[in-house]
Amino acid sequence: MNKSLNKILLVEHDRLLSATLLKVLGTHHYTIDLASDGQAGLDLATIVEYDLILLDLQVPKLDGITLCRQLRSQGYRKPILLLTANDSDADVVAGFDAGADDYISKPCATEALLAMMRTLLRRSKALSLGSTNNPSANILTCGNLCLNLDSGRVTFGEQVIPLTATEYNLLELFLRNPDRIFSRSAILDRLWGFDDAPTDRAINTHIKDVRKKLKAGGLTAEIIETVYGMGYRLKPCPQSASSSSNNPDTDRARKPKSGVGDKSAIDKVFERFRGVFHQQIALLEQAKTALLAGNLETELQQKAKNEAHKLAGSLASFGYPEGSKLARSAEHLLMKESPFNTVEITRFSEIVTGLQQELAKPPVTLTASPVPTILSHRVLVVDDDTALTERLKAESEDWGLRIKIAPNLTTARSRLALSMPDVMLLDLSFPETEEDGLTLLRELNSRSPNLPIIVFTGRDSLADRLAVSRLGAKQFLHKPATTEQIFHAIARVLPAPKTSEAKILIVDDDSAMLATLSALLTPWGLDVTTLASPQRFWEVLISTVPDLVVLDLEMPIINGLELCQVVRQDVNWGDLPILVVTAHTDPESLQQAFAAGADDFITKPVLGPELVTRVLSRINRDRPFLKPGNT
Repeated sequence: MNKSLNKILLVEHDRLLSATLLKVLGTHHYTIDLASDGQAGLDLATIVEYDLILLDLQVPKLDGITLCRQLRSQGYRKPILLLTANDSDADVVAGFDAGADDYISKPCATEALLAMMRTLLRRSKALSLGSTNNPSANILTCGNLCLNLDSGRVTFGEQVIPLTATEYNLLELFLRNPDRIFSRSAILDRLWGFDDAPTDRAINTHIKDVRKKLKAGGLTAEIIETVYGMGYRLKPCPQSASSSSNNPDTDRARKPKSGVGDKSAIDKVFERFRGVFHQQIALLEQAKTALLAGNLETELQQKAKNEAHKLAGSLASFGYPEGSKLARSAEHLLMKESPFNTVEITRFSEIVTGLQQELAKPPVTLTASPVPTILSHRVLVVDDDTALTERLKAESEDWGLRIKIAPNLTTARSRLALSMPDVMLLDLSFPETEEDGLTLLRELNSRSPNLPIIVFTGRDSLADRLAVSRLGAKQFLHKPATTEQIFHAIARVLPAPKTSEAKILIVDDDSAMLATLSALLTPWGLDVTTLASPQRFWEVLISTVPDLVVLDLEMPIINGLELCQVVRQDVNWGDLPILVVTAHTDPESLQQAFAAGADDFITKPVLGPELVTRVLSRINRDRPFLKPGNT
């Protein structure tokens, strides 16, 4: 049976009922996140895209009605199903007025709950990912490619594309998750049950068949791209038919970029939190007004300080570095315990005005300083074609590769004696010597049989191909070939990194920062859990069992240093990799972080290349790492 692709947020404080619902929904292949109070539910719903929220009316901190109303006021459009032990008319009316789609009384029959959920999920298909201009409510689109969820038909323009059930489900998976890289194991987990799952090789075949049928149906551009060593994902969709025409610029496989991080994803996060930033600045404006009137109360000052801290940490990541500096200055002023003098009041007023002006400007594009990819693959190219090898070396950094050149077999043997590469590209013909590349290939076959070797030669006889195959080469690439074809061949034989599906726990009291970090890391196939309440850290740590933790150092109540120390003191968790995020890079602050047990630090504003490189290299410290590329 195919698995459901729906993700559910359960907001319920009753532990027994929560455990029961988790088991029932899990049995029916729903993916569930649990929040035990309304505030935690709001944080999760703000950060994570859910298909449906199952919400108890009587949860603590933020009751179900208030939570529902707050989500709808923020533009949340997914279905909300209320669970209530009191189905009085007043409660039901209040729930519907707050924006709930339906309700069910506790205790309820499992079949009734599941049926109601299925109904709401079917209705919500109108909000499925796809073209916002598409008049059909139940259609997923990518340019002129349409997948109709009601009829089960796939079309490109007017052309119907016949797909099998598995191919249909596979295409639906990618259309619903355009920014997600799916490893083969993740696809198996999503689309097949445990007992009937095929092999990884079958996934390759299904992907190939979908591509072939889409092409036969008129879609000339590949929309499912291979991210070598990681899996597959949907390419950015063309906006119109002209975008998918026979245009060499659109049809040509794109080279991976050295920059890391999806700017469009960050832009989407900013749009979601633009209103939050304005609310935070509005609170600072209240503090400014109170200061000018001479009646700033301690509670308002504390709230303003917390909001200034959040703005300082997040604005720069969205393209407002000056805004972050101003917010940091406001935070430092608000730390004062003594009364403000005239100069300080004037300075605070100027800062708040400056923040308002900054946010009215368009964001600036931030560029990261080069971050060394210390775990990139090492490739030895044995070829006497200087022009070709220099081009390969010049382009290698964009592919996350370190290339060494050996212009002849003697130099190649010397380099191999010093260190073994991850891959070797070997020409067979060397005019200045009597021996050819087959000699070296024979030596390596007996001495280093696990070294992946690609033979790259102008020789194309069957005898040469048989000799290469019998000597254990992984690929035979015939000259001439483009550098892109060569890099793709290298990528195919590289050992796959194991970062896919690694679990990351990010702890930060700023929801905007959590959303930003999650958007940067999720496309890399990482399973990201975010936590806005450090008080729940240990509970979430135990339940998620992450491979790495990212901690904000400056949080109210419990700070990152304290959480770091708690982890290091535990016998079972003491070796867990921890990265800290901080705006303070002075020696004293960093010394405190490392003394508490941090393995590494990331500076605010957080830039995609630095974050991704440090996270992946920390997870795969002893394993190879390849930057993602487009085919």
